[in-house]
Amino acid sequence: MFLPMTEKEMKKRGWKELDVILITGDAYVDHPSFGISIIGRVLENAGFKVGIISQPDWKKEDALLELGKPNLFFGISAGNVDSMVSNYTASGKKRKTDVYSPKYGTIKRPDRATIVYSNYVKSVYKDSKIILGGIEASLRRFAHYDWWQNKIRKSILLDSKADLICYGMSEKSILKVAEEIRRTGEIPRNVPGTLFWDSKKPEEGTELPSYETILSEKEKYLAFFDVFYKGTDPFVKKRLFQKQDNRYVVQNPPELYNTEDLDSIYSIGFEKKVHPDCLKYGEVKAFETIKNSITTHRGCYGECNFCSIGLHQGRYVVSRSKENIMNEVEALTKKSYFRGTVSDLGGPTANMYGYECSKKFDTGACKEKKCLFPDVCKNLPVNHSKYLDLLESVNRIKGVNNVFIGSGLRYDLILKDANAGNVLKRILKKHISGKMKIAPEHVNRTVLTLMSKPEEKILLDFIRLFRMVRNRNQFLACYFIAAHPGSDLNAMNELRDFIKKYLEIPQNQIQIFTPSPSTYSTAMYYVERDMKGKDIFVEKSFKGREKQKNVLINKKENR
Repeated sequence: MFLPMTEKEMKKRGWKELDVILITGDAYVDHPSFGISIIGRVLENAGFKVGIISQPDWKKEDALLELGKPNLFFGISAGNVDSMVSNYTASGKKRKTDVYSPKYGTIKRPDRATIVYSNYVKSVYKDSKIILGGIEASLRRFAHYDWWQNKIRKSILLDSKADLICYGMSEKSILKVAEEIRRTGEIPRNVPGTLFWDSKKPEEGTELPSYETILSEKEKYLAFFDVFYKGTDPFVKKRLFQKQDNRYVVQNPPELYNTEDLDSIYSIGFEKKVHPDCLKYGEVKAFETIKNSITTHRGCYGECNFCSIGLHQGRYVVSRSKENIMNEVEALTKKSYFRGTVSDLGGPTANMYGYECSKKFDTGACKEKKCLFPDVCKNLPVNHSKYLDLLESVNRIKGVNNVFIGSGLRYDLILKDANAGNVLKRILKKHISGKMKIAPEHVNRTVLTLMSKPEEKILLDFIRLFRMVRNRNQFLACYFIAAHPGSDLNAMNELRDFIKKYLEIPQNQIQIFTPSPSTYSTAMYYVERDMKGKDIFVEKSFKGREKQKNVLINKKENR
C-alpha cells in the first residue's frame, strides 16, 4: 500500500488526520532510490501517519487543503535533484522535459523549489512547522555560490523561512526530530544531522567566515568551503556555525550509519511502483531506469572535487549485508515487470562495496590526504572478494538470469587489488554486457589535479589490462568533463588526441562542468584560484564552454 496522496487513501487506512506531510518536486515513486519515499516509509514504520504531496501547483492552495494540516510538520524536498540543475542545462538553457515527472513531461518543479514550496505552505498554514531535506537543501545549507545568479546566496534555511534542515541521508535525524516534536511540540536543536538558526552566537563549535565576509572578500570563499567540508565529519563531533546578517546558522555534526541501519531501512516494504495518481499521466522515466537496480552501499571516499556526494551521503562507505541485499533481489524477482535482469548492483561507486579504511572509523577522515588521491592510500584494504561474491550469489537466485553493473567502477581500485586481472576478468565475464563504464573525466595533468582524479598513466595501465582480459565486443565507455576549472582548449585538444589514440569507439558521454552548490570545483570556479590560492584559468562564457565540449565531438570550428 502506498503512502496516501488523497483523502480517500487516508480513509482507507482509517486515518482522519496526518502527523507529517511530505512535499516533493518529483512524481511519487515508492522506491528506495527516491529520498522522499525512504523518509516517508521510515516515519511510517515508526508509527507516524504520513502523507505525500507530489509536484503541487504552488499557485493554487487546493493541493494543500485535501490532506489538511499535519499534527507535527511539513517535510519539504525539491526532489532527487537540485531544482536548478534539473531545470537548466550546463549552457544555461531551460530544459523542456523532466525525467522525474510522468511521461518525461513538462517541468512541474519550480525553480528553487524548496523555497517556493516553503513559502507555499506558509501562505496556507502560517503557523506550520517546516523541515527541509533532500539534496537541494542539504547542499545549500550554508552560504553558497549560486551559478545561476552568479552570486553568493544565504543559507536556504533563512531564504525559505523554514525551521530546520535535516541534511544528508537523514532517516535517523528525521525520526529523532519527529519524536521530539511529538513529545515537546518544539523544534529540537541537538539532533545530529540537522541545521538550525539562532539569534545568539553558539558558545562552542567552529565558526566559519560569515556570509558578509565571503560576500565582500571573494578569496575567502575557498577557506570557508574547506573548513565546512572537512568539518562535516561524524568523528569531529563539533558544531559548525556561520553568521548571516544578525543570525547564526548552526550545523550539528552528521549522523553515522552502519550496516544494521541500512539493512533496517532497506527491509521496509516498498511498492516499487509509481503512485497511481502520478502514473495516470504516464510512466516516470527515472523509475524505468532504476526499477530493476539494487543499492548495495552508501557514501564514497573518491572525493572528486566536482562531486557533492561527500557532503551529502558522506565520505564513509557503509555497505549493506549480503543477506539483506539478496532478500531484496528475491522480492524483486516477484515483481510483474521483472524480466530476469538486475540492471545494476552497486552504489555511488560500485566497487567500493565491502571494504573501508578502519583508521577513519577511529579518528575520522584524514585532513591533508584523500583516500584515492593522488594515489590509493596504503591504509585502504582494497579487496573485491565480497563484491564479486555478491554479484555471483545474486546471479544464482532463482529467476535471475543476468546481473549487470550499471554504476561506475573506479579503475584505480581494480588495479590496486592484489588480484586485479582476475577481478576484472570476473566482472567482464558476466556483469558487463558490452561497454564498461569508467570515469577518467580528463587526461591533462593540471585538470586532473584540480579534479582530484588519477593521473593519465593509471588510465593507460587499466586500458592495457582491460584489453588483455576482455571478451569479444567489449569496450570502454568513458565519462569526460569539458570546461572544468583549469581546462582550456589546449587541454581539450590533448584529451581529444588521447581518445583517438587509445580508445577504440567514439566517446559520447561528455558533459560541460556545471558549478552546482557545495563542491570544491565550484569554489575554484567562483574564485578562479585553486585550493592553495594560485590563479587558474576558468572558462565562464557559455560560448567558450560549448567550444570546449565541441572539441571532443569534432565540430568544424575546432578542427
